Amino acid sequence: MKRVLFVLTSHDKLGDTGHRTGFWIEEFAAPYYLLHDAGVEVTLASPLGLQPPIDPKSALPEFQTPATVRFNADTVLQDKLAHTLTLKEIEAADFDAVLYPGGHGPLWDLTNNEASILLLQSFDRQGKPIAAVCHAPAVLLHAKKSDGTPLVAGRHVTGFTNGEEAAVGLTHIVPFLLEDALIDAGGLYAKGADWGVFTQEDGLLITGQNPASSEAVAMKLLGLLNA
Repeated sequence: MKRVLFVLTSHDKLGDTGHRTGFWIEEFAAPYYLLHDAGVEVTLASPLGLQPPIDPKSALPEFQTPATVRFNADTVLQDKLAHTLTLKEIEAADFDAVLYPGGHGPLWDLTNNEASILLLQSFDRQGKPIAAVCHAPAVLLHAKKSDGTPLVAGRHVTGFTNGEEAAVGLTHIVPFLLEDALIDAGGLYAKGADWGVFTQEDGLLITGQNPASSEAVAMKLLGLLNA
């Protein structure tokens, strides 16, 4: 049985707005169920462990999908989510791949998280797939290849676009714009239409642009696991 690690944010404050953030339900649930239903064992972790914060907007009726509806009725998965491991407990050697769901939370706590950076570097050194959705490609920004260059340098990547950030009114709230940051780190950034399905696969690195791209990222990851 293949084993995949999901790393979720522990950050729940949307800058200084007084509003809450966290991870986006669809970006967790859609990949989780696709992999789970294919017989993959999924382990959940976060910087602080236990229950990662859910972005309350992702629970609104207009953002529901078949995966989120399934999650809302899945008490077993909800209990599993309430007991995530801490990143410091995790060893890349125990898993076949890692996937980071998005939401705005990772921009604050996972981008500079030392345990996450070391974990990503270990997956890279061990030649194992790394996947990230929406805002989660931010976790790649400070990870390095074995030669000391940025993990994303010279690699095809995508992530939440400047246009999408402007559309949700958070351009001046987020600590940085992901599209710009990936380009600044040397990534070969590309994007599709705002809110459309768009992914990039470069070797063992898979990234998705937005929530709609989360299942497509999981499909590509499953393809690598089954190769």
